[in-house]
Amino acid sequence: MRYSAVVSTVLGLLASITTADSNLTTDQETQQKILQSDFTPPSVFENTNVVRTINLEKGYVRETVNVLVTNIDKLAQSEYYIPFEYDVMGKIGGFDARDKKHPDGGPLETYIASLSGLSTLGGSLSSPTQYYVVQLPEPLAPKASITLSISYHVLGVLTPLPAAIKQDEKQYLTYNFSAYLPSVYKTIKQKTKLKFPNADVPEYTKTTGLTSAADPEKQGSSFTYGTYDTTKVAPGATYPVSVRYEFNRPVLVASQLERDVEVSHWGGNLATEERYWLRNDGASLANHFSRVAWSHQNFYINAGQASTSAVRELKVPLKAGSVDPYFTDDIGNVSTSRYRPNKVREASLELKPRYPIFGGWKYSFRIGWNNALSSVLRKLKTPADTYILSVPLIEGPKPQEGIQYQKLTFRVILPEGASNVQWQTHGGHGVPLLRAEQGLHKTFMDSLGRTELKLSASNVVDESRDVTVLVTYEYPFVASLRKPATIFAGLAAAFVIIHLLLSVDTRIGTKA
Repeated sequence: MRYSAVVSTVLGLLASITTADSNLTTDQETQQKILQSDFTPPSVFENTNVVRTINLEKGYVRETVNVLVTNIDKLAQSEYYIPFEYDVMGKIGGFDARDKKHPDGGPLETYIASLSGLSTLGGSLSSPTQYYVVQLPEPLAPKASITLSISYHVLGVLTPLPAAIKQDEKQYLTYNFSAYLPSVYKTIKQKTKLKFPNADVPEYTKTTGLTSAADPEKQGSSFTYGTYDTTKVAPGATYPVSVRYEFNRPVLVASQLERDVEVSHWGGNLATEERYWLRNDGASLANHFSRVAWSHQNFYINAGQASTSAVRELKVPLKAGSVDPYFTDDIGNVSTSRYRPNKVREASLELKPRYPIFGGWKYSFRIGWNNALSSVLRKLKTPADTYILSVPLIEGPKPQEGIQYQKLTFRVILPEGASNVQWQTHGGHGVPLLRAEQGLHKTFMDSLGRTELKLSASNVVDESRDVTVLVTYEYPFVASLRKPATIFAGLAAAFVIIHLLLSVDTRIGTKA
């Protein structure tokens, strides 16, 4: 989304702000509630129809559930519970729930509900230890219905099989799930559709007795389990399904991403730096790496006749007008990179690591670039001396197979003296849970330190590139003079000290 479109959406929202109180938040962390260990969600809803889509086209799982929910209770209800096993809950990211008939209304309010005791539960689906609770837009009257569209990512659940392969062999991944949607409510009809990267699916579970036709139904690179009539199936029941499919691409995981954007009013510049701790969670090598075999394999890959599960290169799309890119790793500057600048359309930074990153291998590096501050910053008419900054939550590499980030730290370093910092996110689906902190970032020639907004999150995927972070802050003219005043005072003090030192008589001997 272009910055102008973002700003036009938000300017009307901010135009009437005259005090520190505003609709920009300082924290976006989802509320969490602790429940008693014997808590059971009330059976007040019925899943009349469920259509679930599991996307396996990337190195992580994306699930989308469209469910027609009917209130079967005598009273209006407003909370819909979604269960997750305890060990799966920590791998969920980008949870998003919307009213399917009114998607423009934005995501519905959600919070996490955890049970206080785990010993008697064992993480089973029949007694889930944690829930996502969706607050309906308004209490649902008895016998009324609403269609919810629920989506989320599941990270770290794809397993290579075999776990080790030869350098030129194909990689296959396995994924286990239930043909029945885990739910605390009775479900009438449901089906699950799987989307694979290609049609090479050598192993998959075939159901028996659930439908009269062949199950699953295959169509190209998609499988469909169901439709099932589960009227007589108890809530929480499961039907284990396992699939094994070709995924001859890297399974990229960044154990940590540190992303800094530094605002300079005096320089009119926005400096961006990203530090990656990257690894490939795909199948490891069954034998030693061969440089000769890799060169031979590269020939066919470049000709488009083969693929590999190793990381050969990374392409980083940058904003139009980006300048001064750099690429370094733990050793130093990496020369195997190429920058394709563009002042009108998207620019591209092409990176080649020092070595191909096979399954189980790691690579740490950093990249950086500069942009004109005018392309991301605007000054508001009211309140006075207030600015709004618009920057993406994630940039960096954009491979076809996707990247999952276990930990993200995003720092917005504002000019020294900036105050009343507030923020919110805009756009995108499945915005990660962000935790905010404010502090000071001390650099060269600072008097007190620059104002810093730090946002941190877990279980983030590269689809969050569509999420924009909007930051407003006050920066009066007097505060803008702090830096030159500090530099002037420092130079003046240096000249005074030099003058005093030069005036000292250092001659040896008696004066005449």
